[in-house]
Amino acid sequence: MQNKVAIVTGASRGIGRALALGLAKKNYNIVIASKSITDSKKLPGTIYSVADEVEQLGTKALPIQVDVRNEDELQNLVNQTKDNFGRIDVLINNAGALWWKNIIDTPLKKYDLINSVNSRASFALSQLCIPEMLKNDSGGHIIMQSPPLVFDNSIFKGKTAYMISKLGMTMSALGIAEEYKNDKIAANTLWPMTPIESYALKNHNLGTPEMWRKEDIIVDSVNSIIEEDPVTFSGNQLIDELYLRSKGLEDFSKYQCIEGSEPPKMHEIQHLWKS
Repeated sequence: MQNKVAIVTGASRGIGRALALGLAKKNYNIVIASKSITDSKKLPGTIYSVADEVEQLGTKALPIQVDVRNEDELQNLVNQTKDNFGRIDVLINNAGALWWKNIIDTPLKKYDLINSVNSRASFALSQLCIPEMLKNDSGGHIIMQSPPLVFDNSIFKGKTAYMISKLGMTMSALGIAEEYKNDKIAANTLWPMTPIESYALKNHNLGTPEMWRKEDIIVDSVNSIIEEDPVTFSGNQLIDELYLRSKGLEDFSKYQCIEGSEPPKMHEIQHLWKS
């Protein structure tokens, strides 16, 4: 039986790497899409190092350098995936750009950057993958790493441009869900209840390990989402903890970065999160 294929953007490190490895453990062939072909102390890991890790788990890996802002590179990403694996079953729009400043401190070039990487790229890559997913008997799953539309408006403070870019991803997911609800293509969003350990948090000094959960909670959520029926489970705006609770999980201590220290919920620490 042919392995299913997942494309993960931003997969050279952090949550993207964890997702690539988690899907490989489920026997998916993995397309590792990211800009990083060299690493550094602050940003270790490349598309090639993650590809090696994936293949050590017994599945195939395809590392592709891509700038998600470039539509020709996105088209090349999809073309290479088709040429090497012949199908696309899962797309995880994980790549992201961060800019947390007040409106008057947000140059338009930064606004354009985060919207190009977040909302525009996820729309464009989904657009390219949908025709391939339509060819599958089992359909496909698209997951946006973006927040739900309904939340406390205080989350916008100091992050307006960023939230516009992330909510654009959510709106794309909802549009895909509506347009393809009869075609076995599911589109859902996923957002963490608490901060998730990542190099973005570490390098921007956003909290301490006591305030974070491990990436595993995102991996477990994604692995469960892609097992859902794409016809009936689509258009959902999911929060990782709430979703896993709906699947019967009650003890979340295994996700603590520091044993015995349960991280605060995201909305409880918004006032502390300043770039």
